[in-house]
Amino acid sequence: MRVAGLPRPHLSLAQREALWGYGFIAPYVLGFIFFTAYPVAAVFYLGFTDYDALRPPLWVGLNNYIAISSDPTFYKSIFNTVFYVTLAVPGQLLVSFGAALLLNRKIKGVGFWRAVYYLPVVIPYVVSSVFLVWFLDPGVGILKYVLNQVGLPAPLWLLDETWAKPAIVLLSLWYQGSYMIIFLAGLQAIPQQLFEAAEIDGAGPWRKMLLVTIPLLTPTVLFNLVIGIIGSFQVFTFAYIMTGGGPLQSTLFYVYYVYNRAFRFFDMGYAAALASILFVVVLTLTLAVFKWSDRWVYYEGAQAPRGGA
Repeated sequence: MRVAGLPRPHLSLAQREALWGYGFIAPYVLGFIFFTAYPVAAVFYLGFTDYDALRPPLWVGLNNYIAISSDPTFYKSIFNTVFYVTLAVPGQLLVSFGAALLLNRKIKGVGFWRAVYYLPVVIPYVVSSVFLVWFLDPGVGILKYVLNQVGLPAPLWLLDETWAKPAIVLLSLWYQGSYMIIFLAGLQAIPQQLFEAAEIDGAGPWRKMLLVTIPLLTPTVLFNLVIGIIGSFQVFTFAYIMTGGGPLQSTLFYVYYVYNRAFRFFDMGYAAALASILFVVVLTLTLAVFKWSDRWVYYEGAQAPRGGA
């Protein structure tokens, strides 16, 4: 009943609900515009300018991109980053998937071991990097001592151009707790009836893995693959703390090079152009992975992937 003397509302129930909805999403939309969309647009704009953060940007057109095309350090950073991504992403997927399989068993104390495996995720990268510098030290490091005890020579690791990148790749495998949790959730979402049906048909552990577990886990693999690619292209902290980009620029990864151009040489326009290239490359690779996933990712209730049976 409408109270006498009060004006009749002009908005319908659906319109009022829509306004409430817009009000609830407004903080996120505004945050996205000011803290994501605007910075991205600014980076693309600054890539066409000469800007040192002290003076207003000066439009120079494609000069930064022309300079990048003949920059040997740019190509060196690309090689280092592609090397890291090529080794780190498959390694991360295999290690985290194997750990999830082991931690999916119903054994005593499995909760404790899950927590232990996840623990490195909550340890800051700086702490782990400092520890690994000491652990891999070719003079007094623990690993050198262990290898010497079994009669094996100890590489120079972070001091050797050949071993520095593999050492950082190995360190990246230490931080697979997040991927493991996602794989573990995917494994526990697979209906047990499918495994029981496979056992009735005579399937052993390996055939159940190949015909049930892996096909139903492909959406989870896709998610971890995309996140792994995006994260690996942004590797920075390990090289910054452990090697400073050396020796001989062997660990000068792409984002580290962007950092140097922006905050060591204050060449913000050049760094913005580099960042724009990285954005386009990662976006292109991500879209390519999604396109490729049509051939091997299986979604329950959907048709079989085009590349499968």
